[in-house]
Amino acid sequence: MSDPAPGRTPGTPEAAEAQSAADGVGPDLLEEIQAEIARDLEEEKDPGGTAYQVVGAAVGIVVGVGGIVLSLGYGLGTLREPGAGLWPLIVSVLVTSLSVLLLLVGRTLEDTERFRRASLLPLAGAASFVVFAFLLPVIGFEIPALLLCVVWLRFLGGETWRSTVVVSVLTVAAFYALFLYGLRVPLPHLFAF
Repeated sequence: MSDPAPGRTPGTPEAAEAQSAADGVGPDLLEEIQAEIARDLEEEKDPGGTAYQVVGAAVGIVVGVGGIVLSLGYGLGTLREPGAGLWPLIVSVLVTSLSVLLLLVGRTLEDTERFRRASLLPLAGAASFVVFAFLLPVIGFEIPALLLCVVWLRFLGGETWRSTVVVSVLTVAAFYALFLYGLRVPLPHLFAF
């Protein structure tokens, strides 16, 4: 990092602007970053209450129990020959357990965030995962997994289309190789290589 511009006092807005220009950060990007930080700090001043903890925990329990029910329908197999539902069952039990813990302990915590528009993103993610679970036995692993990655990266995560496509394809290929060939999990799939 270079020294502040000559004649500028470090820590002043003028010095920060001069430093950002020297670092190749334009004033528009700097203003956008400052506005985002200001919004985050403003949200932290307005904590939620006990009801937010309880509702968050209840949603987690519903999602976890739903995952348990769906994963049992896929068959668990054994530890030596795991079925398609074994890992979803493990994750769902973990989500349910942590949500119950939050329900019991979370009512005493004071660092709860209020629900905002961004609070709906995890619900949208969970809903897309349920759609994935229903499509998996119907059309196989590849297409639903690719669509799930695209939804999570592009629409929920705000990534660019280029990074969304690259990461989605690589992720699906890695999971395909891991589960079908590395772990030999009998996932329904369209393509056999």
